[in-house]
Amino acid sequence: MKTILMKNYQTDESRASRVEGRKSGVRRPAGSRPSTPWRGEAQRRRLDSRPAFTIVELLTVIAIIGILAAMLLPVLSRAKISAQKRQAQVEMSQIVGAIQQYDSVYGRFPVSSAVQQTASTTLGGDFTYGGSVIASNLSLLPPAYVAYTTNNSEVIAILMDLTNYPNGSLTVNTNHQKNPQRTIFLNAKMSGYDPAANDPQPPGGVDITGVYRDPWGSPYVISMDLNYDEQCSDAIYCRRLVSQNPPGSTSQAGYNGLFNPDANGASDNYLYHGKVMVWSAGPNRKIDPVEPADDRENRDNVLSWQ
Repeated sequence: MKTILMKNYQTDESRASRVEGRKSGVRRPAGSRPSTPWRGEAQRRRLDSRPAFTIVELLTVIAIIGILAAMLLPVLSRAKISAQKRQAQVEMSQIVGAIQQYDSVYGRFPVSSAVQQTASTTLGGDFTYGGSVIASNLSLLPPAYVAYTTNNSEVIAILMDLTNYPNGSLTVNTNHQKNPQRTIFLNAKMSGYDPAANDPQPPGGVDITGVYRDPWGSPYVISMDLNYDEQCSDAIYCRRLVSQNPPGSTSQAGYNGLFNPDANGASDNYLYHGKVMVWSAGPNRKIDPVEPADDRENRDNVLSWQ
């Protein structure tokens, strides 16, 4: 009898609970029990007690980032150098094209009368504007090479039709005497750089003295066939030590398509079949007039005739 009464009591209690739930509008899933405050507090405590990164874990992450950065830096550096080489090739191509167009219009090369005279009387008819690139190697070159230390500013002034350099000094094109039609054959970026600042890494472009520099800050070297024999001789690449391929042989063939018409290639007369040669000392900004063209300092030079 007691057992029956207890069951009836539980049944009545459950029924009352369901009725109360319906009245309040809250429906509780079957078998669920009312939540109690201490359960939510315990859950929050468990979440708050989760451990943060340890020092070892942080150092591991930092080390991984450092390794990835070390792997990426050489790749980025090579990509930058490749982009600069492409820029140098474009600029050299523009110089060559501008000189050829000037020659087509005026029937002469964009050089001063002094350079034309020097080339025809003492240098075999051609001339190289070597600037500081050759000046820094004069101790390894014949005495006559001092003439090749002239920089490229007069050529650039004529091609850009500049009567004054950006620093205000006069050019060989004063009163447009070298470019009477006032045609702008070359559009080169003006860098605003002053060589007097002696910056170890000058910017590329035309500085305030009119010198056109490559992306690494060295002057472009420009050689021209001033005697019009369709064979251009460059002060550095004409040399047997630089251009004979293979070095120290009797080969008349030279690196980068040059050729020496003299027997056994025994002279410094490696020539380019064309009118204009323009080149850059490349990323290392160095040349070596006594080493082969594909070796050491000369290996990264950028050439217009390659």
